[in-house]
Amino acid sequence: MTASVDTVLARLADAERRLAEHAAAPLPEGLSDPDPGAEERWEAGQVWAHLAEFPAYWLAQAQRVIAQPTQPPVPFGRVKTDAGRVEAVERDRHTDPQALLERVRASLAEVSDAVRSWDDETWQLRGAHPVRGEMTVERIIERFIVEHLEEHADQLDSLER
Repeated sequence: MTASVDTVLARLADAERRLAEHAAAPLPEGLSDPDPGAEERWEAGQVWAHLAEFPAYWLAQAQRVIAQPTQPPVPFGRVKTDAGRVEAVERDRHTDPQALLERVRASLAEVSDAVRSWDDETWQLRGAHPVRGEMTVERIIERFIVEHLEEHADQLDSLER
């Protein structure tokens, strides 16, 4: 793959470390800055609820692409208004961040195991996202899990200032 598995794993570990530091601190007040290119602003509880939900979702979407390599590009993904995404954020926004961090950690362990098992060909399989268009498995993992975790850790950083 273009980006090394070791780099992906190191970035996941760093994001997990940052999130653990946030989970150990009192929940900050206020609203986050929006995601890049978006308008949605969240309180810390909503950020945590989303963090606990999305890594497993996007891993499953990458696995969907991998499972159907005879039909490239395989449709995958969702948009921000997806009912499952919105419901998860609302359902878990008042859950203790330490409990949500445990869900994040379990998902990241699954992501780490999966990325270690994929060969170069698997990383290059293609899916079609409804907004972002055609993407490789490599890009799906980088964008929707690794970069996404880093962005939400940044959001929590901004709330602590």
